[in-house]
Amino acid sequence: MLRLPIQARGLLRAHRNSPLRYRHAPKPLTRPVRRGFTSSSTTFPAWSQFDRSDFTNQPWTGSYEPDLPTTGPLASAPAFGAPRVTPRTLKQYLDQFVVGQDRAKKILSVAVFNHYQRVQELQRREEENAELLAKRARREAIEHHPVEDEFPGQQQTVNTTPEIGTLPTSAQPGLDDSSELQLEKSNILLLGPSGVGKTLMAKTLARILSVPFSISDCTPFTQAGYIGEDAEVCVHRLLAAANYDVEQAERGIIVLDEVDKIAAAKVSHGKDVSGEGVQQALLKLIEGTTVQVQAKQERSAPRVGNSPNTFPSNNPLGNSPFNPNGGNMPQKGEVYNVRTDNILFIFSGAFVGLHKVIMDRISRGSIGFGQPVRGSALTNNRSRDHTPGNNEPIPILPGSEEEALYKKHLPFFTSATSPNSPDSEPTYFNALDLLNPTDLQNYGFIPELVGRVPVTAALSTLTTPLLVRILTEPRNSLLAQYTTLFSLSGIELRFTTPALHKIAANAFTMGTGARALRTELETILSDAMFETPGSSVKFVLVTESVAERNEKPIYLARGQGGRFHSMIAAEESKWEEKVRQEKAEKSKDKKAKTRPADELPPISSFREYRTQTAGF
Repeated sequence: MLRLPIQARGLLRAHRNSPLRYRHAPKPLTRPVRRGFTSSSTTFPAWSQFDRSDFTNQPWTGSYEPDLPTTGPLASAPAFGAPRVTPRTLKQYLDQFVVGQDRAKKILSVAVFNHYQRVQELQRREEENAELLAKRARREAIEHHPVEDEFPGQQQTVNTTPEIGTLPTSAQPGLDDSSELQLEKSNILLLGPSGVGKTLMAKTLARILSVPFSISDCTPFTQAGYIGEDAEVCVHRLLAAANYDVEQAERGIIVLDEVDKIAAAKVSHGKDVSGEGVQQALLKLIEGTTVQVQAKQERSAPRVGNSPNTFPSNNPLGNSPFNPNGGNMPQKGEVYNVRTDNILFIFSGAFVGLHKVIMDRISRGSIGFGQPVRGSALTNNRSRDHTPGNNEPIPILPGSEEEALYKKHLPFFTSATSPNSPDSEPTYFNALDLLNPTDLQNYGFIPELVGRVPVTAALSTLTTPLLVRILTEPRNSLLAQYTTLFSLSGIELRFTTPALHKIAANAFTMGTGARALRTELETILSDAMFETPGSSVKFVLVTESVAERNEKPIYLARGQGGRFHSMIAAEESKWEEKVRQEKAEKSKDKKAKTRPADELPPISSFREYRTQTAGF
């Protein structure tokens, strides 16, 4: 064995550790070693290689066609997302324009939402069927190849895909129905006194949904062939409101006002052409038919480029916006065919006297053999109290007979008034809330028409507090309208709180609902609107004395702004003190009624005992 000196061994070790030392490259392999990929069903050769740009013959690849239905775990998932508009948002939008009527707004919001969900689903099905038909046509064009021979012009085709034999139809037991689920529409009936917001709610919903909208009065309707308007006029007006866009008109809203005027007459000496005859004509429209409309420009229809009002550009429940300035201008003599299957019909009316029919049904008992007998005095009192001459509403208090009556005939009813919150607005008794389809038949409507209007919403009489809120709260309130009207002349108009309550109290006695508020304001401000424009008056104040019509509105010039605001503050402070005293008296009376027996003053006679403890 060769042994190197110690110095030589140190030099050799340093040479091996030096980075400048030359290293021989490893000898390359002639062929990389690969193992074959084995799955449960297929074994691939060792030369197979994964390439990101080539998925051919790979077990983890597949094909996808967007026209085919979704398969796999997502097959049961809905094809549509959450709606952008819900019944809750519709009611919140109605709250900005309509005060009170919470129960009616809920019913109307749900009914309109369900209807346009149905319309959207039908539109989606139509688009899907059209897409499938187009795809089938493309496949047939690919599978059938034209035969080319020596005969010019011959276009015979041959199917390149052989057909697979099927079993005879006689071998299949029974009949197979592959039709889709049909969604039926639910029309709406709004009933209540005049001026409570029936038409306003329908107009507001039509505005937010961006759909064509028309109102027709049922009073001049007569049976076809008689003098008067035909029932199909409502479809003509809807098409004119849509600027003769048939597709948009077929998804619009038709409001038939004063529908109670077409009730069948109790005693008829001839053919009822304005009652039952009109109901039969409306029955055909509601059920669904094709109405031929000849082009005729309506006077109230918006013209292209001249309409100042435009609806929003997007439909919250669909993808087809409605533009009142769009559509095609009608040509003279052109005929349009309008289907009424998807048109939402909203009936509205005051139905004077219907509360008597309802209370008569509720008050009936039985003594055997189906013989009717009058019930308790509650229903008789309700029928007497709800006469047109007596407008004072009856509150539904917890534990009262009215609450028991509502819980019996209405689902999930709870009284809005709590014993611990005396300032809350109570729920008032309304006999129309207890409506039954048989009541409408007894009123004079045919059963076929009543059965096709399943949704009913009753509106209550407006009370004085609600009228005060109507003056101030809505976006287009009367107070804001008149304030803006005076500001156009450079005049500031103000109302004190006592004046607003007095105006609402005077309007309540008129019996025309919220429309009486405008009558009151026009009466009070008529002189001010005549005298102040163009004068030195810069401030107009309406106080409680002015609302009582004891004096004219107070006029103040430009330099009297301090006096103007001091007069407002003085009257507001008096009103607050008055309200505070009334609340103290109410709480005192309530404590006196609920005071224990040991705290009562000494009783010296039976009459005092009967008055203090028995309450009579």
